[in-house]
Amino acid sequence: MTTGQEEYPWLNELNAQQRKAVTHGEGPLLVVAGAGSGKTGTIAYRVAYLIATGVDPERILLLTFTRRAAEEMIKRAVGITQRSHAAVAKVWGGTFHGIANRLLRIYGPAAGLNADFTVMDESDAQDMMSVVRHELNLASRDKRFPLKKTCLDIYSRCVNGTEDLHEVLKRFFPWCAMWEKELKTLFKQYVTRKQALNVLDYDDLLLYWEQLLRDEDLAATVERRFDHILVDEYQDTNLVQARILQGMRKTNTNVMVVGDDAQSIYSFRAATVRNMLDFPKQFPGATVITLDQNYRSVSPILEATNQLIAQARERFTKDLWSSRTSEQKPYLVTCKDEDQQDEFVIRKVLEHYEQGIPLRRQAVLFRAAHLSDSLEVELTRRKIPYHKYGGLRFLEASHVKDLVAYLRITENPRDEMAWFRVLHLLDGVGPATAAAAVAFLHGHRDEPGSLAEFPAPSAARQGVRSLAAMFSQLGEGATPSARVERIRLFYDPILEKRYENPVVRKRDLEHLEQIATGYRSTRSFLTDLTLDPPMSTGDLAGPPMKDEDWLVLSTIHSAKGCEWDVVYVTHMSDGCLPSDMSTGSAEEIEEELRLAYVAMTRAKDFLYVSWPLRYYHRKQRFTDHHSHAQASRFLSAGVCNAFERLKLTQADAPDTTATPSSAKREEIHSRLRSMWD
Repeated sequence: MTTGQEEYPWLNELNAQQRKAVTHGEGPLLVVAGAGSGKTGTIAYRVAYLIATGVDPERILLLTFTRRAAEEMIKRAVGITQRSHAAVAKVWGGTFHGIANRLLRIYGPAAGLNADFTVMDESDAQDMMSVVRHELNLASRDKRFPLKKTCLDIYSRCVNGTEDLHEVLKRFFPWCAMWEKELKTLFKQYVTRKQALNVLDYDDLLLYWEQLLRDEDLAATVERRFDHILVDEYQDTNLVQARILQGMRKTNTNVMVVGDDAQSIYSFRAATVRNMLDFPKQFPGATVITLDQNYRSVSPILEATNQLIAQARERFTKDLWSSRTSEQKPYLVTCKDEDQQDEFVIRKVLEHYEQGIPLRRQAVLFRAAHLSDSLEVELTRRKIPYHKYGGLRFLEASHVKDLVAYLRITENPRDEMAWFRVLHLLDGVGPATAAAAVAFLHGHRDEPGSLAEFPAPSAARQGVRSLAAMFSQLGEGATPSARVERIRLFYDPILEKRYENPVVRKRDLEHLEQIATGYRSTRSFLTDLTLDPPMSTGDLAGPPMKDEDWLVLSTIHSAKGCEWDVVYVTHMSDGCLPSDMSTGSAEEIEEELRLAYVAMTRAKDFLYVSWPLRYYHRKQRFTDHHSHAQASRFLSAGVCNAFERLKLTQADAPDTTATPSSAKREEIHSRLRSMWD
């Protein structure tokens, strides 16, 4: 390959290390990309460089952790190469699960998998686990059997971590260890049920891909399809994904993985930092390039974060640096209690706002969602708008799941979970009637229109026949948007009867119909919704108006990949960060350290790290209602020296006035009650 900067002048936009990664020749490449070092841009330039030097875009596989990330990189590659979007978009870009779905549609039949399978989301998988659980009579034991979500979590942990059930129960679910034999039976029946109904869960997509690669002929065919494979966020992959990558590169070793071992924070999803640390062993002869120039943060913030991550036991050595200088160190703030911490954060937020930094360019980060409860109350009281991240996904809303269930049936009439959901929406249909209707369908070749002949109870007969008629009107050639519209019209009366606030919910479904207009097949529409769902309705509505502004509240996990001008890391105390639930092993403590690192490296210009000395507890009835806290063990002497210390005094506490007497309070209460006399 040509590497001359004269031929490709856009290479001059990169620093020396980025350019070295982008123009890498043959063989495996590991790019250790520190926070804010331009990782996304480096991958986009690599895609552009491969295409510019003659690689067919269709022979490039780009694996990311969100579909949007892949689309953004391809969009940037279009701008770099100045080629048409249609040509560059031929790159196979998407998530591991999304690419697995595409490959299994093509190669699955050769391995015995029907290509018309449907994909269950997590909620549906839990429901199926529950059905099997009841069929095996496991829910009616003297001692309570694990709930459906717990069962699925155990199953998923075994699959993604490639761990034995006994070890998983011992390490992560010790309270379920007594049920090991029953859980094995449950999981075997769960797999059998999925195969019979031609449905896959998230884990199956990766498992079937891995199994497909164990067939030498199929593996060779799939491997030959791609000349180059690029993987983003490699520190967040699990063992199954690592095995897939190795299976895809048995002879052709052109693979580039990019990640930051210091930001590996998803072990609860079975992700392991070992994939990245062991990459040079798994791919002998691999080139390792470190991106250590940070384009995000000012140098004093980087000095603090470098000191923090230096405490890690095992890591790729890198000290981030920046050309952006500042005289101001980050602040380390000790607060009397949670109220004083909230007051300090709000005061600083407003100060920076008056200095010209919008609320949406400021973020308050915390280890667990409940740690922002008191702050949310105070923000509401002061009428300061905020958005909190890490909540319910759009596709998890009941009314959206209802409509999607109808759609799933049009693609796979054997989908029992979808049938149970839509049947239970009808008046007069309970569990027994729904089960009888599903059995009737199985006996009539799973033809939805056959429901018209089902001998339903009188109270349910009209609803069942209307449902059958609706499915008969959803022709095979209908577009996804046309199907959504027809289902929506059928479902509207049901929605109004079953749910509060139907106006807002109907708007959600209209948004869903709008999205469907961009798809030519219902299958692809359902696949994208299931594998990469929008986080909320707001994700569908486009960018916010310029006059909209709000403070960002976020868990650290939800903040990964983001950046703000000002960041407030709250509750930096032992028990909160690290969480007292994650200190059982050295590996868990290491991940908590990386969480703290991720939080601090989100800051561009200003960083405030705070913790309260006391926490209030309502449950303590006869003693002091407070517990005392210590600063996080991660705040070593070296870390503290990189901060400017600020210990709030009593004078810095929120202004308090004398509380009204009980007599005065009762007088007010009495007047308010009398309004309704």
